[in-house]
Amino acid sequence: MAKTISELAREGGVGVETVRFYQRRGLLFDPRPGARREAGRRHYGDDDVARLRFIRSAQRAGFTLHEIVGLIAPETTRGQARELARTRIAELDRQIAEMQAARSWLGELARECAASPEGPCPIIAAFEA
Repeated sequence: MAKTISELAREGGVGVETVRFYQRRGLLFDPRPGARREAGRRHYGDDDVARLRFIRSAQRAGFTLHEIVGLIAPETTRGQARELARTRIAELDRQIAEMQAARSWLGELARECAASPEGPCPIIAAFEA
């Protein structure tokens, strides 16, 4: 059964504007007049829902939309997909290290702030510097 864009969005767990954005980026099929269109409405199928869910899952794994385009390209090989995953893992490791450093620094500032009610707040002072 054909789905409207709002039904596709709901089944994919996104908003209609997200679907349209993905269409503009070439991640989702953008139905035009023809076999999949009736009464001036664009219609989608289960394959479109599956593609939308794939995109959302890949985003949760940390892939960028540009990387997802590479993953869904029909000519992408297993080796290329594996290399995209390795690159993404390296970037996630870098981001995790950066966030751990930020957490540590913030914890230190919070301890300094709690140590004394006198003088300027060390947290605010650190961000002003």
